[in-house]
This record gives sequence, C-alpha cells and structure tokens, in this order.
Amino acid sequence: MKIENYEVVYQIAELMLDDDVDAARIEAAVTEIISAVGEDPQRAGLVRTPERVAKAYHEMLEGYRVDPVELLNDAVFEVAYDEMVIVRDIEFYSLCEHHMLPFIGRAHVAYLPNGRVIGLSKIPRIVDMFARRLQVQERMTRQIADLLNELLHPRGVAVVLEGLHLCSMMRGVKKHDARMTTSAMLGHFRKSMATRQEFLDNISRGSAPLRI
Repeated sequence: MKIENYEVVYQIAELMLDDDVDAARIEAAVTEIISAVGEDPQRAGLVRTPERVAKAYHEMLEGYRVDPVELLNDAVFEVAYDEMVIVRDIEFYSLCEHHMLPFIGRAHVAYLPNGRVIGLSKIPRIVDMFARRLQVQERMTRQIADLLNELLHPRGVAVVLEGLHLCSMMRGVKKHDARMTTSAMLGHFRKSMATRQEFLDNISRGSAPLRI
C-alpha cells in the first residue's frame, strides 16, 4: 500500500533532503578546534582527523537525508489482525544536540492495528531515521510515535526509549549509571491502563541492562 499523505509524513519527519554534509566546512571547523585546544593539527596522529570526523558525521547524521516515502512505501499492508504488535530492544545511536556527544540505548515500539500493519524491518528503520540526527531523546520518542500514527492510523501507538547519555557521564554531573527513559502513548495506550500495562510488562520481560 502506498503512503497516502506525503505532505504530512514529510512534515512529521522534518527532513532536509536537499542538504548534503559539507565535508570541507566540517574539516575546517575541526582543524580550528584542534588548534583552539592547544594541539597541532599537523601532528601525525591528527593530520587526517578532520577528514575522519567529516566522514563520521556524514554517517551519524544520515537521518536528515532519508526519504520517508521511499523508506516506507509498499511496506504497509492490509491485514485482519487487531492484537498488539511489539518490536522491542531496537538499539539506537544518536548525538545529543546540546553537546554533540553520543547517547545510545534501546527503543521499544508497539501499536494496535486498525486493519493495517507495517513490515517488521521498517520500525527499526524509522527509529534509525530519527536517531541519526542531532537530537534530544524526548523529541525523538514523539517523532517515532507520530510517524507511525500517521502511517497506520492504528487504535494506539506506544514508544519507550531508554538511553545512556555521555554528556551526563563524561561531563557535568558525571553519573555513569544514570539513564533516561521517555515514553509517548497515543490512542488506547493513553486511555487504557490495562493496554499500557500489557505493553510495559512485555518490554520489561527479560530485558538486559544497558551498558556502554
């Protein structure tokens, strides 16, 4: 099934598809940072660092350049199934937009179909699309939920993200074991305590602790 409302999907995804990474500007900026902290950008170990950083950002921020219509078309199916669908323990890697340091974790995503289901591999791809940007975990959680809600028009969507943030582990409060949990509950997951609890029970069963 084709996506019906391209405009809404693009708006929810907040894409910048026409903008590519300007590697030369990143390299120049990294060279300046290396000099600013008192290092020699021409030192053997650092001479190719600006190039490496530019390549790394191109990969880590590729979510800005993913076309959601191309990613998701032909992956929504008419199916007579109305029980909860859960994809749990989806690992993600993102960059905090405040300090540009990594945060990593797991996403748990569920929905209650209303005549439509989405291909299994597409849910992790949606998570990756939003993770591979400059992000805050709260916004990322809601973006995943909103996009699935718009695509499927389900009876409900639930998203829980658990994250370890290097910006709070390496600097500031320096709390190594502190983790952040965010959730977005739409439809029946918000209205029905029993539905929400079924989802939370499922994602807590057998989960391994997050570690870096």
